[in-house]
Amino acid sequence: MAALLEVKALHYYYGNIHVVKGIDMSVEEGEMVTMIGANGAGKTTTLQTISGLTPASGVRGEIYFDGKNIAKMGGDKIAAMGLSQVIEGRHIFSKLTVKENLLMGTYCRKSRAGLEDEVKRIYKLFPRLEERKNQLGGTLSGGEQQMLAIARSLISNPRMILLDEPSLGLAPIIIHEIFEAIKEINYQEGKTILFVEQNARIALKTASRGYVFQNGEIIVEDTSENLESNPQIQKAYLGG
Repeated sequence: MAALLEVKALHYYYGNIHVVKGIDMSVEEGEMVTMIGANGAGKTTTLQTISGLTPASGVRGEIYFDGKNIAKMGGDKIAAMGLSQVIEGRHIFSKLTVKENLLMGTYCRKSRAGLEDEVKRIYKLFPRLEERKNQLGGTLSGGEQQMLAIARSLISNPRMILLDEPSLGLAPIIIHEIFEAIKEINYQEGKTILFVEQNARIALKTASRGYVFQNGEIIVEDTSENLESNPQIQKAYLGG
């Protein structure tokens, strides 16, 4: 069975700077996979190239989503196919209410049938958002904004969600809450998830499998359990 997402010999260039250097990776439908590595290793660029947020002129190689090559496709068309990204830094609409922000995620839904039930389900997943549904997005805490960004992505009913640094800048208790929600989105709702995470320990506790990036290349790919017990990974990323 073909993977839902398959990346083949992917290179990315910012002008003359070779950022991603011939990587191969795949994600099966329903799977949750993480990308870990130091800052500047090429993780975010890879994620943004998959979702069409980087200029197509810098892309070399192939990216298949549900069997279709999307390597040179615009981000709007990729989103309409059911691949949604929550970018680093949340980027919610600060002058819209929580409910209005949430509904902005419905623009590429093929049908609005059952939308109210969907909103209720998301409020159940993120109770804080229901408590603050009439509050302006800009007045939320960082953790609440991250919840809102994930919820806005989820309400578009994607087949796959890409998350970039969901724990960035958040307190440990909020990080735990965010990742519990991410696990529920994957385990209970069956959404396929690929995420970049600086906190390698929590990333490997959450995902079933991981890719380790270094200088634009994938240096190790294995199950999360094996990566956690790998002495090289422990020393470099887990404080072992």
